[in-house]
Amino acid sequence: MRGLFIGRFQPFHLGHLSIIRSSLDQVDELIIGIGSAELSHTLRDPFTAGERMEMVLLAAEEMGFRERIVVIPVRDINRYSVWAVHVASLCPEFEVVFSNNPLTRILFGEAGYRVEATPFVDRSKLSGHMIRDAIIGGKTWEDRVPEVVAAYIKRIGGPERLCSLADGDHL
Repeated sequence: MRGLFIGRFQPFHLGHLSIIRSSLDQVDELIIGIGSAELSHTLRDPFTAGERMEMVLLAAEEMGFRERIVVIPVRDINRYSVWAVHVASLCPEFEVVFSNNPLTRILFGEAGYRVEATPFVDRSKLSGHMIRDAIIGGKTWEDRVPEVVAAYIKRIGGPERLCSLADGDHL
């Protein structure tokens, strides 16, 4: 059986990793959809789709489940009534969607998919928004993402990009 987990992964963090692990306990293969793939270089969406895909793949390789995932970029279409069908058209077939996002759960449920809730893991620390804020504020953030992801974010200049965006020093 194959499942789908879709998120923005701005950045990919330990909560995402926990969801992937628990989802892989229920399915043979997991499609990971990189949502809002067209967005990057903003405070809310600082990383490109390719960078987010790389984060997921690095973590998957390190954790030993790379062969069980497929990563697909998903652009927004801004039409909720057909969004689930749009996502499905980009993916190999899947039977179940893993999500706690209320809109995602509604839209895939209305499209006829089985939708399973995912366990929340330390939401007080593990949210993309909080991690981005910690990076901008010069606070510790590396312990909230897989070690290989922290190294990758540093290698691509992610902290500098976020700080520059926060200062308004961008196009």
